[in-house]
Order: sequence, then structure tokens, then C-alpha cells
Amino acid sequence: MKSALFLFDRTAVLFLGVAAGAAIGYAFGVRQQVEVPVAAPSELAAVGPEGVAPGATPATVPDGKPAPVVPGQLPQPPVVAETRPIQPGIVNAIAAGRPVRVGVFGDSFGDGIWSALYNQLSRKAGYQVIKYSQQATGFTRYKTLNLEQHDRARLADAPVDIAVISFGANDMMGVADGGHVYALLTPNWKAAIARRVTSYVAMLRSQGAIVYWVGLPKMREAAYDADVVRMNAFYRDLMGKLGVAFIETAPYSVDAEGRYAAYLPDPATGKPQLMRANDGIHMSMNGYIRITRGLAGRIRSYVDKARGQAGEGAPPPPTVAPAPLVVPPPVKPAPAPRPPRMEDPLANLPEPPKAAKAPPPEPAMAPAKGAPADLLPPEMRDEATRPDADRR
Repeated sequence: MKSALFLFDRTAVLFLGVAAGAAIGYAFGVRQQVEVPVAAPSELAAVGPEGVAPGATPATVPDGKPAPVVPGQLPQPPVVAETRPIQPGIVNAIAAGRPVRVGVFGDSFGDGIWSALYNQLSRKAGYQVIKYSQQATGFTRYKTLNLEQHDRARLADAPVDIAVISFGANDMMGVADGGHVYALLTPNWKAAIARRVTSYVAMLRSQGAIVYWVGLPKMREAAYDADVVRMNAFYRDLMGKLGVAFIETAPYSVDAEGRYAAYLPDPATGKPQLMRANDGIHMSMNGYIRITRGLAGRIRSYVDKARGQAGEGAPPPPTVAPAPLVVPPPVKPAPAPRPPRMEDPLANLPEPPKAAKAPPPEPAMAPAKGAPADLLPPEMRDEATRPDADRR
């Protein structure tokens, strides 16, 4: 019984989404060769005192060395050039004029990552950033939703060229595997999750995607942050073994003393800028853009190399039109009900010899005070249902 409680020990801190992601507009095949797992450039080397001058774009550092820091300036995520092999599928897609598909997979934190990349990888530059993230999902929750099976089906008709993964915040609990329940980050827990994640990454690679894993930022609650640090270490080590680039975010979500901070200075103006949501877990839209700026640059470097391999004869990057806005047809207002007529006492009398011209109908009168609202004409219903309507 005690071990089963680990399944729910962190459900109070579920990622239920951040409103900033919902405010952004939504964007919306060649079978590709499996990506060859090779050692990726370590991004941990760039966690130190690197940064850029206020208002400047972070410089590309192909050798992974950090740029010099301006005194008082917080470090910015470095733009590391992608050195892993270019997948043939993306080269074929570019040569055929198809947009580069970037799929973002994760929980509600992944929703924010998607929003940030959607804003940084322009449609005009030929990117199509697609949201596959879902709230309240994770690798410990396969009894509720098997992520690999679910996403394999979603990608069957349109594989992605680049896969960005962000899971972990909902996995701060035990995991049920093989009839047993294993406590968070114990050896058996790590083995079970590693099997699921490895298989998930292999599924994405089998469809031709190069894969990135985005780590979690600094958290406000100390106990929760301690688990996040351990979780990041676990995934950093696992991604190193799989040849997947692990994208650090924690060093870029803290103040100059390395502490959690809801506000951080704007790189351009130096003024405080809201970076975190009120829950102390999610980021604001500015925060998500801050921690993914280096990732966006790395993706661009990968796509630029793929375009180089496609040759100068390849068509220019296609403009990906936003998803069409579906406007429902206008609803015709229901005709106003006619007031009931009184029985005509002359209805049974014989008609006069000469039919008189019928007089024009009388204009409809407003129902009496206190009449049911559903008998009122449409233009009067709002007035009748107002709390102060009976005082008129």
C-alpha cells in the first residue's frame, strides 16, 4: 500500500497548462532513414558564464565555447551549431518544396515550448511547427495513455523532420511496471522509464526525425526543485547514451545568484520582465522564448545544412499558410412567436356579398409586464431578462 502511494505523491503539482500558450495562433512525406546515434556536442559546457550584450543576438558557437559575458548580464542560451548527421528525408522534403515539420511532444510544459518555437521558427522561412503535446501526460502514466502507441498513430500519415520532447514534470511519482510499483528515481524506476523513453525515441527516429530533449527549469518550491534537478540529471545521462541533444533550461531561468526568480531582466532593455507563471512551475511566454532561444538557433543551423545538401537548385523555402479560420455559418434568429389571437366571434357568420379589402395588420405590441421571456421577440429578450427589467 505504501509503495502504491508513490503513484500519486506529486499529483498536486500536475502541469495543467499555461494560458500564454493558448493565446498564440495555431499553425499547421517521405519515409526517412533512421538517425544515426552519435555523440552530440555537450551543452553543459555552455552553462557557465556565457552571455551576450543587451539587445544582441546570441552568437553561434560551433565549438561549443561560451561567448564573453557583459558585466551584470545574465547568461543567454548559446546557439550551438548542429553537428549530427543530416537525415535524407529532410533533404528530400526541402528539394521537393515541402516545409520542414517540427513536432513538439510533451505535457503542458511542452505546450509552452511549442508556443515559443512557433514564434521563433517563421512560416515564411519554411517551418511548420506542430503541437503534439498534451496536458497531464508522461512516461509514468502508460495505463492512462501509452505515449509511444498514441504518437506513432498520429505520425503515421505525416512524419516530422525534427522532434522536440519535453516530459518529466508529471512524472514526479512512482511507476507501475510488470506488476510492481517502483518509487521515484530508484534504480528500478529508472530502468522502467529508460525502456519506455528509449523505445519512444526510436519510434521518432524510425520516421526520420532528429531528436531534441528539453530539460526542466528551476522550480519555486524547494522540495519539488530538488526532484527536478535529479530528473534532469537522469534524462541528461540517458540522452547522452542515446545520442540525443539535451537542451539545458535551468541555468537560464534563475537570477544572478542562481535563485528562482519570477522576473528577470529583458536582454534588450535590462528592465524586469515576467518570466514565470503564478504556479511557480510553468514559464510565461517571454520565459519560454528565453529558454528555447538556443534550441531555435540550433534547429536553424540543422535546416540550413540540409538546405545546403539539397543544392542550389532546390526551391526557396515555402511559406506555410496558417491554419484556416473556420467560421461557423451565421445562425438565423428564430422567428418571433406571434401573440395568441382571441377567437373571432364572427368567424361562423356568412361572408358579405362583396369581400371588403382586408385592413393592414396591426403592429405587434410588447407583451404585458411579467410575460415569459421565451414569448418575447428576440430584440426584447435581453431587456426582459435583466435583473432590473421589472423596475422600468
